[in-house]
Amino acid sequence: MDSQALYHQISVLLSRYVHTIDDDELEAWPDLFTEQCVYRVISRENHARGMPVAAMYCDSRAMLIDRVVSLRHANIYEQQSYRHVVSALLVDDNEDGSYSARSNYVVYRTRTNGVTEVYNTGVYEDRIVTDNEGWRFAEKHVIFDTGRIDTLMVIPI
Repeated sequence: MDSQALYHQISVLLSRYVHTIDDDELEAWPDLFTEQCVYRVISRENHARGMPVAAMYCDSRAMLIDRVVSLRHANIYEQQSYRHVVSALLVDDNEDGSYSARSNYVVYRTRTNGVTEVYNTGVYEDRIVTDNEGWRFAEKHVIFDTGRIDTLMVIPI
């Protein structure tokens, strides 16, 4: 696959990812991942130090599905909506046939009081594969810039 086509496919996957979250279609979110995957939301400080403590960690699509079910039925939190902005996408081939992608993100959050604020910023570091299911995340590491999270993180970043 030529580099332009590869860049386009990965850009489409990233767009599907953020629109699924921003449009509150979270039941479709796990389908963007392989069955055996890693989804990790971690502070930049912990990531840089090699410390494994993450704000959110799932190691399979089943865990992602469970996360969505619990946020829909068990978690109590203030209603809010997200709007992602993703930029500066870089893509590389890996020797194992997967692809590495790195991009910056900003998440704006709007609460029920109508106030919109910057909620989270950072970088996505992804390992992406393509198979008979299409383009999927095998690993998605969400590395956020701040050492603290304003409120309970329920919705995926």
